[in-house]
Amino acid sequence: MGHNHSHKHEVQGKNLVYSILLNLLITVAQLVGGIISGSLALLSDALHNFSDVLSLLFSLIAHRLSRKKASINNTFGFKRAELIAAFVNAATLVIVAFFLIYGAIERFFAPHYIEPGLVIWMALLGIIVNGLSAVLLQKDAEHNINMKSAYLHLLTDMMASIAVLVGGLLMKFYAWFWVDSVLTIAIAVYLIVVGVKLLLESTKMLMLFTPDHIDIKELVREVHKIEGVGKLHHIHVWHLNDEELHLEAHLDCLKDIKMSEFNEILHQIEKVLLEKFHINHINIQPEYNKEEATKDFIVQD
Repeated sequence: MGHNHSHKHEVQGKNLVYSILLNLLITVAQLVGGIISGSLALLSDALHNFSDVLSLLFSLIAHRLSRKKASINNTFGFKRAELIAAFVNAATLVIVAFFLIYGAIERFFAPHYIEPGLVIWMALLGIIVNGLSAVLLQKDAEHNINMKSAYLHLLTDMMASIAVLVGGLLMKFYAWFWVDSVLTIAIAVYLIVVGVKLLLESTKMLMLFTPDHIDIKELVREVHKIEGVGKLHHIHVWHLNDEELHLEAHLDCLKDIKMSEFNEILHQIEKVLLEKFHINHINIQPEYNKEEATKDFIVQD
């Protein structure tokens, strides 16, 4: 069995705390502003921001859990907690979007006066707060799917606030109050697009699917080039979390070799898999002349 630990970007949980506090501020401000102005888009943005607070809090808890050490009862620790958080956050993005669409359609057929001045100021506040929060998480989002889910919540909030600002200006100068509903639907459609994409990504990891960048046949060809290797079979490749990509497999050896000789072969396999496929956790079961019903690359265990 082999373990190769490459240096990873250290995700900063404190940035989530700052983002939570900032989003609590904007949620309260937009809720009050939406009630006073009568703007559905502003109330929708407040609802989305509140869902962000919950999502960010969930992401923070998952991040803290993922750092807990493994134990006898939890041999992997809580490393998959962040995948669960990403899945839940993606699902809430989609659910909130459908609620927004329902409310916008109702308002479109029964429009009423909206105070555009307050809408404009609240939208500007939303752009600043959500933009700052997104910047705080941007770097972490590149390395961690949990942080990516939180970052997408914040980024879509910022875009929603920009849309609300445009709507407020159109209502102020042209009295186009129907644009409030149109912009709400546009925001919701974008939420569905990014939410479904993240939902699929996190689902693949939770279901232990082979990562998209891994070509099993190419992987086998590379391993088979190593001297002393017979056939690699019973292969499983999966993400434990963003940082750990695992492979387990059976390996036929061409000769009845010593354990020290197998260790040398294993070292070469680890090097190839890490450098070419970024697999950093490897578990190989050596075999010699072992009779099995099938020795396919992929076998249903």
